[in-house]
Amino acid sequence: MRPAFSFIQKYQSTLLHVLTWSIFFLLPVILDQGYGGRRPRSAQETDFLYLNTLTNFFWVILFYLNTRVLIPNLLYKRKFAGFLLIQLLLFGVILFFHRILFSILLADLSFSFYRSALYNGIPFVFILMAAIAFKSVSDKIKSDLVASEKQRENLKTELAFLRSQINPHFFLNVINNTVALARMKSEALEPTLLKLSSLVKYMFYETDEEKVLLKSELDYLRGYIDLQKQRIGDRLNLITDLNPTEDWHAIEPMLLIPFVENAFKHGTGLIPEPAIHISLKTSGNDLHFTVKNKYTLAEETRDSGSGIDLANVKRRLELLYGDKQHLSIQKSDGWYTVNLKLTLTP
Repeated sequence: MRPAFSFIQKYQSTLLHVLTWSIFFLLPVILDQGYGGRRPRSAQETDFLYLNTLTNFFWVILFYLNTRVLIPNLLYKRKFAGFLLIQLLLFGVILFFHRILFSILLADLSFSFYRSALYNGIPFVFILMAAIAFKSVSDKIKSDLVASEKQRENLKTELAFLRSQINPHFFLNVINNTVALARMKSEALEPTLLKLSSLVKYMFYETDEEKVLLKSELDYLRGYIDLQKQRIGDRLNLITDLNPTEDWHAIEPMLLIPFVENAFKHGTGLIPEPAIHISLKTSGNDLHFTVKNKYTLAEETRDSGSGIDLANVKRRLELLYGDKQHLSIQKSDGWYTVNLKLTLTP
């Protein structure tokens, strides 16, 4: 099934062209059967039918000559005079060959270039307009596909960049903590190692998917927060509410962690009474994520070159969700507050 499907998918454009031109060639025969099928066709009517069928090959050549050569090289480059001149020359060439076919198939009738021009003018203009429309639409679709592919690649690159920006000092501090716990033979050593292992596994393996379950993303956040809390100790006033009523939604991996990482980066350190509040709520397909942390100008200046650049996060949100996201960042009364609202899609 898959090879057959892949074959059809690969050659679907060619199949569509063949089908369209088959209908185009058979249409005069079908119409002739509809109107004249009840009586035998005369020899002259049959010859005219042959003439029209052979003339259709000129329309095929005209269509592909325009879509492959003339439109991209002349019309797209705004060489309108040259494009129009070549079209007139092509029309003259078609009339010339039409005259030859007419003399072969309908030798008993007199040929009139004027009547031939009127007769072939309408299909010529129709094929020309169809070629322009087809080329414009197909190029637009191709450019959209290329832009979409570039966007996906950019998102992959940004995700990799975000992974690399997760504060390496955090992992170094956790490792140092585990060393201290090992020396003290603390019972907290095993759960700490398991949490750290879970974080690493999620970052480098599970986030290869385009989307993950919100539950998985929240498990990662909880593990990260627990290890940070263990590292900083009781001096941090940490309040978290990461238990939404619905956690089966799909969400892009590593989308929420930058805000939490920045909160710990700028909300601890030399701050006298550090405090971080984190909450996530869902209502239907709507997600509301809030991160608040106390900060001081001195701490913010000291850490200005570290952490995750929120400008990259904003761009990623805009690429992924467009107008279905709203991010607000405020500084007031010593609190740095991030509010993110998303409309999640399946």
